[in-house]
Amino acid sequence: MTCAALRAWCLEALTLRCVAALASVCLILATAGAARAQIGSDRYSSIVVEANSGRVLSAVNPDELRHPASLTKMMTLYMAFEAMRDRRISLNQSVPVSAHAASQSPSKLGLRPGARITVEEAILGLVTKSANDAASALGELLGGDEGRFAQMMTLRARALGMISTTFRNASGLPDPAQVTTARDLSLLARRLVHDFPSQYSYFSVPSFRFRGRTIFNHDHLLERYPGTDGIKTGYIEASGFNLVSSAVRANIRLIGVVLGASRPGERDLHMISLLDDGFAQMDVPVAARPVPSLRIAPLIASAHASTVPARQASHWGIQVGAFATQAAARQAAAEAMRAADGGQARTEAVRVNGHTNWRAQVMGLTQSEAASACAVLAKRKKPCMTLRPELGQLARN
Repeated sequence: MTCAALRAWCLEALTLRCVAALASVCLILATAGAARAQIGSDRYSSIVVEANSGRVLSAVNPDELRHPASLTKMMTLYMAFEAMRDRRISLNQSVPVSAHAASQSPSKLGLRPGARITVEEAILGLVTKSANDAASALGELLGGDEGRFAQMMTLRARALGMISTTFRNASGLPDPAQVTTARDLSLLARRLVHDFPSQYSYFSVPSFRFRGRTIFNHDHLLERYPGTDGIKTGYIEASGFNLVSSAVRANIRLIGVVLGASRPGERDLHMISLLDDGFAQMDVPVAARPVPSLRIAPLIASAHASTVPARQASHWGIQVGAFATQAAARQAAAEAMRAADGGQARTEAVRVNGHTNWRAQVMGLTQSEAASACAVLAKRKKPCMTLRPELGQLARN
């Protein structure tokens, strides 16, 4: 029986259990033989396209509405690159930071009201740390206020052919009306590559120095998947973990979009599998993946740094308490993961005086990410301890 016939039967039966089961079955059938992420999730969508022609190599729910989260910043950057091309702004131009911009939720650069950054610092903050305060400030520079800029983003997106996309802010912070599709995002990625080949190189910047700090890129596929040269990660609770990636092999560029993964690691591994499948369809051999080096390439010249320190190993973590139930520990770990803006939440059972307690932890962080997360949690009056790479060793902040 086909999915269409099953759907008709379920609607006639009028049972929610049937409809839910149908969604899972049809999604599995649609992706049989392909790499799988959160199969059955009502947030999951994916697409892989050949960048030059737009040929679709694989797709699951490519036209279903999804929340873009920080993938929104791809459009913010498209607008900024366009303004630079038209000489309306310049890289060294000063960007004022309003109280509204400074008040945005993490991830952020920690800008204060009345401060100023350059356009280039804002761009680098968006492509690496996915800084919401920098995105808002850049949107205000380009549109006068963020609401008007979001309208400009939507109009430009529609002109590009992103017919299902609506923007409500410059950052991707939660808004029920801010929606897009996997297909629209693949089109935006293709246009970024094609329309701004020089500026597109910002998406491959591994890190940059900002006021005494080294800000690392959240996109770990730059290190993990040969040929990757960008472009953007994203997460809010309503969307799950999102990723748009571009990779080039044998002069063939593929654009991949994964929306709605349950964890960053799942999202990344799923994207790798989808890109592998796509290159195989294009008769491009899958390259052997070397063990990632802990050294990173120098920044592009405009990043104002000649060398960059070694990328810290992502073996650190944080612990945010012990709880009587695993459910409570999971909730605390999920909240901590949002504060860390990355990593993987986990719980660990420990026996204390004959009773089982559950530790809430976030692993897969660098030392600086762990320290920053604990600093954020401390401001919220939440307990936090960093976990050193040596198994079981704690370091108090």
